[in-house]
Amino acid sequence: MEQRAIGRLGRKVSVVGLGTWQLGADWGQVDDSDALAILDAAVKNGVTLLDTADVYGDGRSERLIGRYLAETGADRGADGILVATKMGRRVEQRPEHYTLDNFRAWTDRSRSNLGVDTLDLVQLHCPPTPVYDTQAVFDALDTLVAEGRIAAYGVSVETCDEALAAIARPGVATVQIILNALRRKPLERVLPAARDAGVGIIARVPLASGLLSGKFRSDTTFAANDHRNYNRHGEAFDVGETFSGVDYETGVAAAQEFAALVPDGLTPAQAALRWVVQQPGVTTVIPGASSVAQAVANAEAAGAPPLPDETLAAVEDLYDRRVRAQVHHRW
Repeated sequence: MEQRAIGRLGRKVSVVGLGTWQLGADWGQVDDSDALAILDAAVKNGVTLLDTADVYGDGRSERLIGRYLAETGADRGADGILVATKMGRRVEQRPEHYTLDNFRAWTDRSRSNLGVDTLDLVQLHCPPTPVYDTQAVFDALDTLVAEGRIAAYGVSVETCDEALAAIARPGVATVQIILNALRRKPLERVLPAARDAGVGIIARVPLASGLLSGKFRSDTTFAANDHRNYNRHGEAFDVGETFSGVDYETGVAAAQEFAALVPDGLTPAQAALRWVVQQPGVTTVIPGASSVAQAVANAEAAGAPPLPDETLAAVEDLYDRRVRAQVHHRW
């Protein structure tokens, strides 16, 4: 699989990674054996970036990754697997909680969960906006690097303005942001700024919570413990994380139109991933997977032919007609 460099991190990662929110919680139940099989399928098909967080299943996702790494002896060297975790959402989201003492405690817990001495990459997990302007926060992150608790740090953001503020911080190695055919705003300023600064862009929610797979209909139902049920209107966290902030009925209609644009030989989900991979400035995209077949299909999208110009233009037109007015001004 193609590997792309993260300048400030000093290493490369696979252009398609694996998001592991599904393996922790909030997407329905995935048992341990299935989760380990998904991790194995992804890695065996070229994935070298595993993205997790300390709150995914209250650490379950981290522990499963740690178990997988220990049981398989997977390569953790410079060209091997990079595990990116996140911290900051185990407490109420207030800027005063972003302290060195809390960072030490949170990263120590993640180190234990993952079974490693040094975390490869720790991302602030969509912190409150004032955090990006607080020098003490980034001084604390630099201290974690100096202490050997973490090798590098980045941020996961909700808005483009937060991304730009993070990119301006010299120690930030990566920015994780929602980017898909129904959330295009990062193309305007964020991706060019990251490319110029050598900051890696980790594109999340590439399938708009599964909408762009083309499998959902207006009457599709989701489990009670699935955020696509309980967070449709932002009841639990930022609504932009669920269906990319697009109204469900609008999203279903847009996804059906997207599916009709997909070239032969690709599934709608693979085409959606190819769309992200082709955007200049994207380092890696991190689709989730709830089955081995999904993990394999996602990895295979990395080697698919680029989408033709006419498809890209049609996708842009689809966004402008159906979606832009709902999301572009918000994030």
